Amino acid sequence: MINVFHIVSSKTWGGAERYASDLVANMRHDPNYYVEVVSAKNDDIIEQFQKMDIPVSILPLKGIRDLDSPVRLARMLRKGENIVHVHTYRDAATAVMARIISDNPNTKVVFTPHGLKRPKLNYISKKVYRNIDRYVFVSNFAHDYFVAHAPRISKAQAMIIPESVLHIDTSARENVPELRKMMKMNDNQALIMFHSRLCRDKGIDVLLKALTMVDRHKFKLAVLGTGQPKAETRIKSFIIENKLVDNVKLLGFQRNVRGYLQQCDFGVQPSTIAEAQGISNLEYMKKGKPIITTSNGAQPEYVNHMENGLLIKPNNPEQLAEAINTLCDDKELRAKLGKQAKADFDTKLNYDRFYEKITTLYNSLFDKQ
Repeated sequence: MINVFHIVSSKTWGGAERYASDLVANMRHDPNYYVEVVSAKNDDIIEQFQKMDIPVSILPLKGIRDLDSPVRLARMLRKGENIVHVHTYRDAATAVMARIISDNPNTKVVFTPHGLKRPKLNYISKKVYRNIDRYVFVSNFAHDYFVAHAPRISKAQAMIIPESVLHIDTSARENVPELRKMMKMNDNQALIMFHSRLCRDKGIDVLLKALTMVDRHKFKLAVLGTGQPKAETRIKSFIIENKLVDNVKLLGFQRNVRGYLQQCDFGVQPSTIAEAQGISNLEYMKKGKPIITTSNGAQPEYVNHMENGLLIKPNNPEQLAEAINTLCDDKELRAKLGKQAKADFDTKLNYDRFYEKITTLYNSLFDKQ
């Protein structure tokens, strides 16, 4: 049996946390693995894993100057065959130090970079990178970006395994309101959805500006997610100043995202920054919903314009408004794009395919093919 430890140190729930959550949810039923989460002290994140009956160990996880965490992690790695799967450089450094301290050659470190941050290039960082056994990139775009800016990584170290979503909702039984009824919509209005962090990077400001160019009778927008207080204040002020109060509903953070997604007509995720993959887009595709998203990252690897979604340029509210009008006005096109999005997800991006590739990687580290 291989022991798999996922380190999750973020203070907020995002793409990396969903990635780890889906993996451990699947892996806990696999007799070939023992799985555990190593987390910083964050009650909201710890609660998510504990609801799935996943063991959670709490460490400080404060970065490279934190010597307590690698020492304590090393105690967990002294015996057996271990994989420490990390999702940030800071946690990779902790894992590498813990392996050295444990003196167990059967401990391997796997790093999945989420987002597109330039790798650090100082002496210590280069040493950390060299001691990572496998890099798992979630897209070709993420791989090419990292390799272009990173210290030399061998072909044997790097793998591209497109991200997927299992999205088991531990709160699936929680009541989800009927959005069309709650938002007082008529049959001719399209229910649009945005779910992500409320920040400029994810394009919520561009989306709201685009909506000022769309006939208010055509749509209602449901927004799922939270942001920093200043960002939320800015967003609420824009909604009021532009008379969008009747059209936009801010629903805050919701655990049962699946129950909301299945009610929308289409999703809009207009990120202004390049996405390593764009997991929110995959969630819409999994539910058979067309998506409007930007073309500035890995999105064109799985979204084909006018086939399973619409691609627009980033920071372009005029083009986004045009795309929204297109989908609001054409129910048949929405159905066609959504059907193809579901088919593409099921054949190319489904979770079983992703899980098989990840476990094959894990097994290969110990010659268990």
